[in-house]
Amino acid sequence: MTRRRGSIIVIGGHEDKEGEKVILREVARRAGPDGKVVVSTVASQEPETYWEQYERVFRGLGVPHVYHLDVRDREEARSERKVRILDGATVVFFSGGDQLKITSRIGDSPIYDRLCQIYTEEGGTIAGTSAGASVMCETMLVRGEQEASARLGAALVMAPGLGFVKSAIIDQHFAQRGRIGRLLGAVAHNPRVLGFGIDENTAAIFENGRLTVIGENAVYVVDGSEATYTNIAELEEDHALSLFDVHLSVLSHGDWFELEERRAKGSPEVEARRHAMAH
Repeated sequence: MTRRRGSIIVIGGHEDKEGEKVILREVARRAGPDGKVVVSTVASQEPETYWEQYERVFRGLGVPHVYHLDVRDREEARSERKVRILDGATVVFFSGGDQLKITSRIGDSPIYDRLCQIYTEEGGTIAGTSAGASVMCETMLVRGEQEASARLGAALVMAPGLGFVKSAIIDQHFAQRGRIGRLLGAVAHNPRVLGFGIDENTAAIFENGRLTVIGENAVYVVDGSEATYTNIAELEEDHALSLFDVHLSVLSHGDWFELEERRAKGSPEVEARRHAMAH
């Protein structure tokens, strides 16, 4: 079978479910006219409530087949009945909650293997909001100080994620919860990774080597690859983080970011204005 990688949609939380539903409408569009969306509430403490919300929205957006995947423990993640729910899925959507519930319950399980097939072999879409967004990368942010500068020795907790987005770390509810400090701290630990901060009601779509932004607010890209100094490995605790010469891009609806080149580009309108100004 020819491998054809699909797309990953990471949403910063609180996506519009009542108005124009720009983000969820895009998720539904990717399901296709006869497609199947599986809503996974693995992360949630209120799985039935989340399921009812998203079932209503996706059916209202014309998705003909909407199914619920709720996994309460590792044993269920190995259940053939649960795995079969993913048969024929063109979109799998992870709700918010606690990202550690997702990784600890389905990591390296038959469900995870099936997700990898949907994404890498069948060209499907894996989407997630809030905690369901953070879990998409190789290393995920679990918790850390917010609305504050990053500090040495502070409890910035990271853990292995599902690994669909490579060489990246993702944070959500970004501007709304003042999380720039903790994302900078995460990137300082290893500037090989790009840091992506996703605002509420905003999504980053990863496909074909590119990140594209849709939604109301912004996506922040922190690139520390050319950083010239950081004190992250120094012994003095509770000292504010120093990190020199970090590149920050702020992208809004229609803008995109070339992942291999690590370069931001504007929407066609923005690029036309830039070209006109240059000449």
